[in-house]
Amino acid sequence: MAKKGQNFKKYDLEFKNMVLKEYQERASAGYLSKKYDIPTGTIYTWTTIKKKYGALGVVKKGKPTINQENDYKERYEILKKYQDFLVSQEQKKR
Repeated sequence: MAKKGQNFKKYDLEFKNMVLKEYQERASAGYLSKKYDIPTGTIYTWTTIKKKYGALGVVKKGKPTINQENDYKERYEILKKYQDFLVSQEQKKR
């Protein structure tokens, strides 16, 4: 877990891909960790992201943009209307 005031290293995309290529060529995470001074957990995280999304740097982190927030609000309104519709259909059956 991160500690208050902790600074994180930032790695460029080329470096990440180079490390992952070596890892896929059967170099151990421990060896790469010592060689490049990277935590092994970071290497495992990069591999998980690459497996899940197909590449690194595809998904942006952080707070969703305004457009995404509006999309959620629209979806919420549609769901509310659908729930009301289902309730009215259930009452008609009785």
